[in-house]
Amino acid sequence: MLKAARSLAERVEGLKLGRFTLSKRLPVAAGLGGGSADAAAALRLLARANRIAPDDPRLTQAARATGADVPVCLDPRARLMRGIGDILSAPLKLPRLFALLVNPGVAVATKDVFAALNAPHAGQITQAGTQAGPAELLAEITNGRNDLEASAIELEPAIADALAVLRKLPGCRLARMSGSGATCFGLFDSSRATAAAARTLRVGYPAWWVRATVLGG
Repeated sequence: MLKAARSLAERVEGLKLGRFTLSKRLPVAAGLGGGSADAAAALRLLARANRIAPDDPRLTQAARATGADVPVCLDPRARLMRGIGDILSAPLKLPRLFALLVNPGVAVATKDVFAALNAPHAGQITQAGTQAGPAELLAEITNGRNDLEASAIELEPAIADALAVLRKLPGCRLARMSGSGATCFGLFDSSRATAAAARTLRVGYPAWWVRATVLGG
């Protein structure tokens, strides 16, 4: 957040700054983009306080200078990201997906995961499923992969354990690692199934961080 504020101050003469208070509700180094979202929130607050338009190019420049995932968080809607995160598609309209987020209590440094990465070429990225229903989008995700998963599991085998537990939960349609880890997610057909799975994990794995949520919609 401070890096983002300083980056914007370098681009906007006389920028009015202030004091930030951050209430962190996500695990650190969780692969959920929490730090990037915090930085983008700081930029949005500064823009509002200084009457800077949301589409002012200086905001985007400051976001890019802060971190690769910050630009997409300036306008928090689903998008496809390319390059290092600086090339964004138009906002995508996604159906509601019921998800369960699980962190097995380990932190994975993104730089270490990328250092261990030996990924194949990703091939052509399409926008299939961006206007589809939940079933079509689930099929699209199922056909994809997270190239960072194997590297992260090599560093923290607990990620593989979390994925295995998720996949065995009643109603879990798909389980994947989020970002560079260590958080994993499972997709379910309903909020009731997601809530039931969350209760099961909280009893069986009390040391894990578990949150039911809704994506898209």
